[in-house]
Amino acid sequence: MLHPQVAASLTIRRRPPAELLAAEPDKLLKFARQAMEESTEAECGPAIPLPVVVDVDADGVPCRLYAAQTGAPVLVYLHGGGWCYGSVETVDRLCRRIADRSGCAVLSVDYRLAPEHVFPAGLEDVETVLRWVRKEGLGLGVDPSRLAIGGDSAGGQLATVAARRQRDAATPLDYQVLIYPAIDPMTASASYDEVGEYGLDRASMRLAWEAFVPDPGLRFSPDVAPLAVADLAGMPPTLLLTAEYDVLRDEGADYADALLTAGVPVVHVRYAGVNHGFVRKLALFDAARVAADQIAVSLRAALTF
Repeated sequence: MLHPQVAASLTIRRRPPAELLAAEPDKLLKFARQAMEESTEAECGPAIPLPVVVDVDADGVPCRLYAAQTGAPVLVYLHGGGWCYGSVETVDRLCRRIADRSGCAVLSVDYRLAPEHVFPAGLEDVETVLRWVRKEGLGLGVDPSRLAIGGDSAGGQLATVAARRQRDAATPLDYQVLIYPAIDPMTASASYDEVGEYGLDRASMRLAWEAFVPDPGLRFSPDVAPLAVADLAGMPPTLLLTAEYDVLRDEGADYADALLTAGVPVVHVRYAGVNHGFVRKLALFDAARVAADQIAVSLRAALTF
């Protein structure tokens, strides 16, 4: 059953006026970016104070570091937003809560966005950050020998692709957290037909994939489509969260199943009654706070060894 908090959440963010829908795509994109940033306070609530909240330059990639203690393991976090919008600001409250509850440091990445910077720019930024934190982590007061990656939606896609590339480079990560990750450029799963009316639909996801990877010939390469990977064995243990009323629900579940088939330890939790994007909206969804704390507990268990 759809939770009443979904309907309330859909009224918060400004929607584009009809005349803008027919305007140039760059104007619509600018509106969507501004609307997401402006709604952060109402959607995500007050900021939890932490001993360390500092903006850092990771070899040219802007990031924000959150830490509650020194010597903590690190979660590199990648925000959602269809590869085209979102920022460290839009996931600030979520990153603070995870850092506070887990005892882990969180390094939130402001990777380059499409369509100004198409694939593989965002992925390159993530890999730059991973190299940087391994090199500079001790100087930052964190422990880069215990390193996880995570992200929501588009950020989940970047996270798991980066994790697979780290595996292939013989520098494997210790854990990954995937929150309703975007997995399938085909947008072919049944959930698109079943629940495409709760803030995200097939048309908007197709536009996102096209903006992120304009070359159709690249959309089914392993660095874009995680299920195109021939062998997922050796991927990091995974917490994968999906939402019942989310068009990305089924592809997330399919990816969890593929990881399990490859022998990867996976916990897949489907949150009932909620829609895409709920996890960062801590002020609007009871389930968001539960999910954030589940992520924190899983990180603590996986990384505090």
